Amino acid sequence: MGQCASRQGQGSSALGVGEVGRKGCLAVAREQRSRFYIFRRCVAMLVCWHKYKKI
Repeated sequence: MGQCASRQGQGSSALGVGEVGRKGCLAVAREQRSRFYIFRRCVAMLVCWHKYKKI
């Protein structure tokens, strides 16, 4: 969340503060969502790996 606020100040001289901050926050949110998806898939695989174990 602090990342969104810090990005607003960087581009405030070239473009509107709201436009730069919104794009920065959306990029951060998208990255966090994809990281959470990967993490969730890994945890599910680790929890369920014994179902597919062949002995």
